[in-house]
Amino acid sequence: MRTPLPKHYLLASDFDQTLSFNDSGHVLSELLGVSNFEQKVAGLARSNLVQQGGELAYLIRHDPDFRGVRREHLIEAGRRVRLKSALPELVEFLDRGMDGYRFSFFVISAAPREVVVSSLAGIVPPEHIYGTEFDHDPHSGEVRAITRVPAGFGKVAVLEELEQRLGVVPDRIIYVGDGSSDVHVMLHVNNRDGFTIAVSDNRQLARIARSTIVSDNAFSVLVPVLHQVLGMRTPQIRSLFESQGLMLHDWESARTDRVMILRAPAMTMPAMG
Repeated sequence: MRTPLPKHYLLASDFDQTLSFNDSGHVLSELLGVSNFEQKVAGLARSNLVQQGGELAYLIRHDPDFRGVRREHLIEAGRRVRLKSALPELVEFLDRGMDGYRFSFFVISAAPREVVVSSLAGIVPPEHIYGTEFDHDPHSGEVRAITRVPAGFGKVAVLEELEQRLGVVPDRIIYVGDGSSDVHVMLHVNNRDGFTIAVSDNRQLARIARSTIVSDNAFSVLVPVLHQVLGMRTPQIRSLFESQGLMLHDWESARTDRVMILRAPAMTMPAMG
């Protein structure tokens, strides 16, 4: 008999405050000495001038305080972003897959692509990262145009592009996000029987996402995937985590799953007599 092909899932994730603890805009603002970033973003949100999530790209292109941004500033900001723990373990696990299942992992973010690539260097291949892309002046290095912003419906466009390229069916798409800029893409995934995970208590998003999980550990997103998508039971999930050197220490499952994951203590072998 022919061995059945493994089920192929596309797992796509936002970046800011989904895989990281801090917002790229805050990090870049601190680097540039800009103190009123929040007020600028709030003003753009009230004006509805740009799609939610695309505020930083607009500021970099049009705001005088950000006009000095060069590629090297974006790369340095990425180095300063604080990532959630166990992110390398999550990516390695998804790359390996499981018996009967394989995963393709991509990052789709409205943050500048240079920031995300720099932050995830050595963890996620650059070709698996989609972010805001700029056209830089070859002489001054200044941003002279915005060529692509994966925010709002822009994220939907990237997801559909990946779906077609990878040949993944819609009900095997999983999207992970944290904020209002992820609403459009989550509605799109849900409407096509995919699975969505919110990683914050954002009320608007929590009403839309199939599952909400709150944890400081990136590996936690696998809890709803294994439990609700792949149908694994709690003992199996605990055993899988332990095989990765992690302990599913605390799991409060309600409408929102709150998960604490610890590194398992190293095993010591008894001395041979």
